[in-house]
Amino acid sequence: MRLVDYLDKGASLGAGRPCLTMDDVDLSYADVQTLSYRIAAGLSRSGIAPGDKVAILSGNDPVAFSCVFGISRAGAVWCPINPRNEAAENQFILDNFDCGLLLFNSSFAGMVERIRPNLPKLRVLVCLDSELPFAQSFDAWLDGIDGRVFERAPPDDLAMIPGTGGTTGKPKGVMLTGRNIETMTALTLMGYPFEGRPTYLALAPLTHAAGVLCFPIMALGGRIVIMHHPDIGEFLRLIEHHRVTHTFLPPTVIYMLLDHARLDAADLSSLQCFWYGAAPISAVRLEEALRRIRPMAQLFGQTEAPMMISMMRPADHYAPDGSVATARLSSAGRVAPLVSVGIMNSDGELVPQGERGEIVVRGSLVMAGYYKNPEATAEASAHGWHHTGDIGYLDEDNFLYIVDRAKDMIITGGFNVYSVEVEQALQAHEAVQDCAVIGLPDEKWGERIVAVLQARAGKAIDVAEVTDFVKRRIGSVKTPKQVEVWPDLPRSKVGKVLKADIRAKLVEDAGG
Repeated sequence: MRLVDYLDKGASLGAGRPCLTMDDVDLSYADVQTLSYRIAAGLSRSGIAPGDKVAILSGNDPVAFSCVFGISRAGAVWCPINPRNEAAENQFILDNFDCGLLLFNSSFAGMVERIRPNLPKLRVLVCLDSELPFAQSFDAWLDGIDGRVFERAPPDDLAMIPGTGGTTGKPKGVMLTGRNIETMTALTLMGYPFEGRPTYLALAPLTHAAGVLCFPIMALGGRIVIMHHPDIGEFLRLIEHHRVTHTFLPPTVIYMLLDHARLDAADLSSLQCFWYGAAPISAVRLEEALRRIRPMAQLFGQTEAPMMISMMRPADHYAPDGSVATARLSSAGRVAPLVSVGIMNSDGELVPQGERGEIVVRGSLVMAGYYKNPEATAEASAHGWHHTGDIGYLDEDNFLYIVDRAKDMIITGGFNVYSVEVEQALQAHEAVQDCAVIGLPDEKWGERIVAVLQARAGKAIDVAEVTDFVKRRIGSVKTPKQVEVWPDLPRSKVGKVLKADIRAKLVEDAGG
């Protein structure tokens, strides 16, 4: 299936039903279909041929998301750009991914104007909500194009090229095919609860997980309620108002939700599935969410194998007797049914169940490769498996446990210490909102374990008391030798804690 086929499938189940909703304004499936025909024709009139790359730079917006389907209908390839990127990163993506046309929101006009002289391949600029001296307005660009059916066949199965996070260098273009997205969609629909016509609330950026989760919703003719900016109070109101059945938040925002004064008074009875993912979650806060929100559902994937490497349904969070399966809360769920997962050692050999090593994946969920980067593609697919860069293990029930990023493992006093285990122990303390654990060079230990903590609102952190708390839970070897308390932690555009930035600041503070 092409991306636009999910829209057309939803329209076949009810063309007049709401498809995209924002600020209580609905676009029906027929409205979005008609707009996608016009956008596809506009792309063709602008010289975009099947297989060409088209970028979208916008916050959450129904018209911007409708452009995804117009790009697909024109046989072109969608290049989503994270609106939180810096200008230099966007310039690199637009040039390196060979984008010929950019659709953007006027809030990014200053950035686009600065970088466009350095983008010779970018032939057309279209502003979605304004007329600018250097860009056509969306309305002017579509002037004279009606909503009659317009289709162009793509030259291959390439559907989209998102960029990797770029936290360890320049972003790589991940070539995701229609088959990748179809596999992800099938896994979503077979693995999680869907009763009736779903309503999905998108608070997180549609350029990332919140966007690709829209495709299974549309395949069922569901409604997508879009939030243009994060607001926990409004998030709760919209769940009640629209009787939301499905939503997704990263752990950092879930912590904010759990600390919000209105949570316990909100009517969340319509929720069937509250997905969490994109970063490790505190097992203690997850247990709290299970008590106060209920239908939590985990997903684990990465850009190169979107969303569904492993899955934990709401029911998987509980033991057969209905009690919370506490030991399982630190897992990433069971390996998905259409995915093969192995644990590999540094020699490229798969290790037995229960042993730790790099998590490797294969199957139709895995990308076609990195765009114009055969070296990185070969490295990521060594030994016939996709290498995730995560260290983990599989238990006897095929639940996957992620213990660290390979580059974040700490060797202290000759022992391997996995930062995620230490972070889970720290996050179990009632005063700790979030934390990061890294290793720094140490004359005595080789590396010493360093923890940087962020306090929960209204709580004060007693470093000695927290250190003793961790020592009692996981032992002295894994207990941080240095503990810092910061007001906040540096994060990537998708909310992941940037350990490289933390390490650099600590080294700088220590005088190099």
